[in-house]
Amino acid sequence: MTGLPSRIYPVVDRADWVATLGQAGAKLIQLRLKDMPAEALVEEIRKGRELARAHGVCLVLNDYWRIAIDEGIDFIHLGQEDLDEADLPAIRRAGLRLGVSTHSHEELHRGLEVRPDYVALGPVWPTKLKKMPWGAQGVERLTEWKRLIGDLPLVAIGGVTLARAPSCLAAGADCVSAVSDFIRMPDPQAQVRAWLQATRTKEDTEKASA
Repeated sequence: MTGLPSRIYPVVDRADWVATLGQAGAKLIQLRLKDMPAEALVEEIRKGRELARAHGVCLVLNDYWRIAIDEGIDFIHLGQEDLDEADLPAIRRAGLRLGVSTHSHEELHRGLEVRPDYVALGPVWPTKLKKMPWGAQGVERLTEWKRLIGDLPLVAIGGVTLARAPSCLAAGADCVSAVSDFIRMPDPQAQVRAWLQATRTKEDTEKASA
């Protein structure tokens, strides 16, 4: 895999999850915060940043690129609507790495123009987490996207579960992402460990036994 520290990519809605999932072995976590007062938002992001550093996690902040620059966050994720307003030169000057969401060929073309560090495709399966105007993409679209983007890391998201994650990797994704299948499980740490095991490749196994 190129450019990302893990094949699993939990998305969380509170900073405390960074510590919980990081302790279980998650190395790439997105902090997606919604509907918070400005002061509380900044404090939560700072907390996430410190917990990520403490647990060796690469923290990706969703949406809030200005705060990411101000607070020294390493990675930002932007949706297509965010690209309309984001100051991409400022993001690059600050040294932030960038991930972008895509749901169509048009969005992929636009996303590639901003030279992202990864491309996310979704929803691979139907998801009830949030309303989307796009139908399920299916794993075949992952294969197509990977052919189009080459060595750029491809993240599969949307309806991905522990059972479905290996099929995403087999179809061409470099990394598999989910929200509910981590933080809404009875034992989120055990779930992280199960995902790590399910997404191990033959190469990983050989390195571990060497």
